[in-house]
Amino acid sequence: MDHKWDASYDVIVVGSGSGGFAAAITAEKKGLKSLIIEKSSKYGGSSALSGGGVWIPNNPVLKEAGLDDSYEKSKDYLDSTVGNRVSDARKVAYIKRGTEMINFMRDNTSQVLFQYVPGYSDYYPERKGGLPRGRSIECPIFDLRKLGKDLENMRRNVLPTKGLVINSYEFHKVNMITRTWIGKRTAVKLGMRLIKSRLTGANYSSLGVALIARLRAAHLETNGELWLSTAFVDYVTEGNRVIGIIAEKNGKRIQIEAKYGVILASGGFSCSQEMREKYLPSPTKVEWTSSAPDQTGDIIDVSLRLGAKLDLMDRVWGAPTVIMPDGTPYFLVADRGIPNMICINQVGERFVNEAVPYHQFVDTMYAKDKPEARSSTCWIIVNEVAKQRYIFMTLFPKQPFHQKWLESGFVKKAHTPAELAKQIGVPADKLTATIERFNRFAKNGVDEDFHRGDSAYDRYYGDPTLKNPNLLTMDEGPYYALQVVPGDIGTKGGLLTDEYARVVKEDGSYIEGLFATGNCSSSMMGETYPGPGATIGPSMTFGYVAATYLADQAKK
Repeated sequence: MDHKWDASYDVIVVGSGSGGFAAAITAEKKGLKSLIIEKSSKYGGSSALSGGGVWIPNNPVLKEAGLDDSYEKSKDYLDSTVGNRVSDARKVAYIKRGTEMINFMRDNTSQVLFQYVPGYSDYYPERKGGLPRGRSIECPIFDLRKLGKDLENMRRNVLPTKGLVINSYEFHKVNMITRTWIGKRTAVKLGMRLIKSRLTGANYSSLGVALIARLRAAHLETNGELWLSTAFVDYVTEGNRVIGIIAEKNGKRIQIEAKYGVILASGGFSCSQEMREKYLPSPTKVEWTSSAPDQTGDIIDVSLRLGAKLDLMDRVWGAPTVIMPDGTPYFLVADRGIPNMICINQVGERFVNEAVPYHQFVDTMYAKDKPEARSSTCWIIVNEVAKQRYIFMTLFPKQPFHQKWLESGFVKKAHTPAELAKQIGVPADKLTATIERFNRFAKNGVDEDFHRGDSAYDRYYGDPTLKNPNLLTMDEGPYYALQVVPGDIGTKGGLLTDEYARVVKEDGSYIEGLFATGNCSSSMMGETYPGPGATIGPSMTFGYVAATYLADQAKK
């Protein structure tokens, strides 16, 4: 069959997040002509809005930092967390090929560099193979001036850090600015970086922005193409093989040939209310997601027509979230490590270890939700001592809540637990008893109900000067409460793939020429979340795997 192609490439990549760039860079470096198409007018996807952590077990950056990891430990840990929810072949491929991917990026680009995040624990360090010192790596600080005019097209997260550029490890330290000397020294370091940027004109970036900026800089060096505002519409097929795509660019339908294959890296369906209601637990709202806009699951229905198999469609990368007055979701991470803080359900009782990994917190919000004791929305409560000591809700220690927040009722304030209970609509006697019980635990240093502070992960964001870094009495007011919803940083269900990132069909075969990685594919992590960066790590790894597979096929 003859097709009238408007353009022709060896490989087409759909989506410009970390997985998409990893795939395109790999393809170009291995001699394939590639094109990235991006539905949005900005490149970077949810990766650019993320913390930028990359969790890949047994990778060379960890070894160079002196971390005692191994293939055996890594496999044990995936087996003890992910279990058999994902095939053994995919787990093995992830460990082995992830290391390959890191080495490939370091050996073949001048910009994609990584550094260890010391002490950022695996999320379940007590499980077999888990590491309390953590396996997460991140990109060093990057000067965005290196992107030139291309920076205008990049998605960027506006962080409320007063102009300070902070990486993951530094935030962990500066969070204790009032409590430790290293917190104070880190604050001075950040201040000096800010002064340097003002004096030199440097445009420093960190976290997900630094990751995407480095990937884009490397992509520009390959001369690979990126089309923005170009939406995927459908596949062009011959028999069981995908040979190209139909896309919409500038309002016009075009056909683009993919001589060797199409790699999907287009994100999940977190921004489709219809799909959320179809697949996810209730309640669920688009407004609760912290993912990039335009992630509406465009590839799902058209892939089903090709016989693709779906998996994990009822799961999200959970993120307990406060919806700010302007409608922006604020993702609670370090805030839940504050020692004089609790989260309660709608009857005034604690229902969870507040400091658990964020996805587990959201899973628990749904699992404990009952008509007589709702937890699918809950409340986070801190007292004035916490506000004076720790960073909370983007505010630094001693910085008061914005008056507008208090006047609008976004932040509830009261001088006693009973008064606060009245404001948030929970039984006063229950909330009073809950705080009194928590205070007893804090005095003893042991959370008898939920074991908060037992895990190295809990303690990472806690106060190291305390007997239990995650427990401190809340016997002094005023008290403050904010409502928490079960948000997410993306959905984790999608097209089932094999160890080569090939899209699998319902009958167990695969669709030739079609590959997927990232949140449009079913997660390599199954129903869990083993460590910081366990979204980006697999996305980049299997983007690399797919492109390598296609390059090998092209040589045959």
